Amino acid sequence: MTPPSPLPPLRDRAWPVRRSSPGLAVDLGSARTRVWQPGRGLIVDTPTVTSPGPYGTHPVQRGSVVDVEGVARLLDRLSVHHPHHLGRRPVVVLATPVLCDDDHRAAALAALEGLRPRTVLTIDSVRAVALGASADLTEPLLVVDVGAHLTEIALLVDGAVATAHRTPLGTADLGAITTAAALAGSVVETVTDMLRGDPTPWTLDALGRGVLLSGGGALRPEIVYLLARRLRVPVRPAPAPHTAAVRGAAAALGAVCRHPALVPCHDAPR
Repeated sequence: MTPPSPLPPLRDRAWPVRRSSPGLAVDLGSARTRVWQPGRGLIVDTPTVTSPGPYGTHPVQRGSVVDVEGVARLLDRLSVHHPHHLGRRPVVVLATPVLCDDDHRAAALAALEGLRPRTVLTIDSVRAVALGASADLTEPLLVVDVGAHLTEIALLVDGAVATAHRTPLGTADLGAITTAAALAGSVVETVTDMLRGDPTPWTLDALGRGVLLSGGGALRPEIVYLLARRLRVPVRPAPAPHTAAVRGAAAALGAVCRHPALVPCHDAPR
């Protein structure tokens, strides 16, 4: 395993950000879309569907935006129902899956245009989870994020992603196409492979301190129990684990001009 490449500090003038600009942290999940505003907290927590009712479809699937127009309609509904909260020309920090590709980012950015953002930046979901949980990033950290339709496993070293894996299974699949034991087993198998393939002591050190568990899976006692039993290490659910990623994105938003975990991906026209 090669050492992670630390991200350089971002320049204070990298984006046209004003201190008076409203800010929003957004987590576009396969099951739910959440928006956090510093000073107000969680202002939106709604199913990620194109329209209310039985005929709505899911525009985000397994960590990928599959329907840009559908996401745009969802965000447009939010801006209509929450005009005072969402504000005008916000600075947006978007939590993205740790292994998402450029197509996902481009699709998410296109969908966010309806919010007329001044600037959009992204942060890896696993780093957002660590920030949202106020985890100690001075030591190697193993993060397992079990969402509704996607499970991500990542090793953070000095706050950067050293290695990451994902599986297209989550809590919404339990009882339909998988079991809690099978889901936990896939996580354990991935962590075991990470341990065997890591020539550094990072993964072993992270395991010795225990696993940080987030997402809806951290609210399922059977998943927490199975992971702790099979990994034989402490498994610590993040506080309010289902909102840890959006809270972490909001924490990064507080240092929008300086935070090294943020990636500039769009400058909205003035």
